[in-house]
Amino acid sequence: MNNAFCWRCLLGAIVVWMTAACGGAPSGAISSPVSSQSKASGQTAAERCLSAAAAKRERHPSEPDRIGVKHVLVKYAGAKRAPEAVTRTREQACLRAEEALAKLKDGVSFTEIVRLYSDESGAETREGSLGRIERGDVAPAFADAAFELHLNEVSAVVETPFGFHVILRVE
Repeated sequence: MNNAFCWRCLLGAIVVWMTAACGGAPSGAISSPVSSQSKASGQTAAERCLSAAAAKRERHPSEPDRIGVKHVLVKYAGAKRAPEAVTRTREQACLRAEEALAKLKDGVSFTEIVRLYSDESGAETREGSLGRIERGDVAPAFADAAFELHLNEVSAVVETPFGFHVILRVE
């Protein structure tokens, strides 16, 4: 047995503790789905996903006026502009967006994730790009999440009236 101190183990334990203490993954972190029932909170994976997707984010005074973003949009029945063909529930949509995020963490390209998961019309041909946006161009929760990202950083799952988003800042 190796008795060497494991910094990676300590860091992992701190991240797990902070995630539990703060109620979710750190802002901008890519987290993978957990089992269908969280032992600590008694929440199902869907309840945990919905709670995390609705997390409030603060506006940073030093943020730029415009940023370039790409996103994946997973719609659900009843979401704004969701076509009748979309029949998944809100909970199912959140978990699907979380699955897309986990695949990004596993190294799948953003372009491929857009192709496989996005319900937005034309998203595949644009590779999920929304171009350069200002805060007022998008829903407030989307803007809050997008503008707190650093270049090439991926957001946690974010909910807007249109569905669930995974956002990548590209400029």
